[in-house]
Amino acid sequence: LPTRDAVLPIVALLVLARAKGLAVSGLLGELPARYTASDRIQNIPTQVSQARLASLQESPAEQCRLTVESAFGPICGAVSHIDWTDGLRITHAGDEIIHLRPSGNAPEMRCYTEAASVERATTINAQALAVLGGWLGA
Repeated sequence: LPTRDAVLPIVALLVLARAKGLAVSGLLGELPARYTASDRIQNIPTQVSQARLASLQESPAEQCRLTVESAFGPICGAVSHIDWTDGLRITHAGDEIIHLRPSGNAPEMRCYTEAASVERATTINAQALAVLGGWLGA
């Protein structure tokens, strides 16, 4: 369906391409190389993972950052940004990302990672899941 969510990304790309004087395909060459990995911890009731993230989100911002950095900083370094739009998305100082979110349809916690290489994204994902398992009591 041609809804707002389907049309806006297309319009944004067309506007950006025109502003830069490029074909839409030319925009790809301007993007940095980024790679992702994903996995999950199964048999974690959704309410448990939601409650864990909610308690973190409801804490004062500096305490939240310190808690997150204590847990995931040894993997990726200092936390530069936290986004709660769709779960807990942690951007680290080196632009590596760990994104945690409870599944909407299964008793599991999902982990998505992003880095400059496939190997690094995969390594970060495995390490983040290990931390997450202890964090959730899995």
